[in-house]
Amino acid sequence: MSSQAERAAAFLSLHEGERPLLLPNPWDAGSATLLAAAGFKALATTSSGFAATLARLDGSVTRDEALAHARTIARAVEVPISADLENGFADEPADVAETVRMAIEAGLAGCSIEDSSGREDAPIYELGRAVERIAAAAEAAHSGEAQLVLTARAENYLHDQPDLEDTIARLKAYEQAGADVLYAPGLRALADIRALVAALERPVNVLALPGVPTVAELAAAGVRRVSVGGAFAFAALGAAMQAAEELASAGTYGFWEQARVGAKAAREAFARVE
Repeated sequence: MSSQAERAAAFLSLHEGERPLLLPNPWDAGSATLLAAAGFKALATTSSGFAATLARLDGSVTRDEALAHARTIARAVEVPISADLENGFADEPADVAETVRMAIEAGLAGCSIEDSSGREDAPIYELGRAVERIAAAAEAAHSGEAQLVLTARAENYLHDQPDLEDTIARLKAYEQAGADVLYAPGLRALADIRALVAALERPVNVLALPGVPTVAELAAAGVRRVSVGGAFAFAALGAAMQAAEELASAGTYGFWEQARVGAKAAREAFARVE
């Protein structure tokens, strides 16, 4: 297996291809292995998907749990792994930096840090404080031989604050503070995405959501990365619920058609690991 620094360099280079990097989000080692076997060049953890495996809601996972989970996934596959580290699991910049250093020690190629505070009364950090946190994270990510691809997230749109001007201002500030990739989850309109890309120099990630333009349209707009968040994890849960409802209500087993597809893919992918 390549070194942490090599994986980070490889991950960063994937943002420079002709097409956007497609970055699906596995929720455990098995799903990561399946996605890597399907040909995806890099993967990222999902905080909501991982929390669901613990029967918890998003935002309830601890730093140690998130890093242990990401480490397990990183050890399961050869492709670079970026971790969703929420808001760094801390308010203070120094503590956010420590989270980033722990991510490097876990062998990760990248991580994301968001500007969501976790507080209902003030869900988004004040800009100055948010910049201090990203600057501390960037210093930790880019110090010494070990390097980490840092994604900075502006969370306005996920907290019912659809302010494009403020979102762009925040991501420009995070870029200047040292973030490698910029991300505004919840942004849907193509015109808004184009405006965001035009305002920034470094790669932009877009979250695939209903109403978001196609990958081809995002590529034409200059987007360099597309991720899915918890969508794959919850799609799997949705399929399980549909199967359960069929069994409970109809007493039939049509779910086995999809189960055979999954079992075949798992056998082929997992056999490569042995």
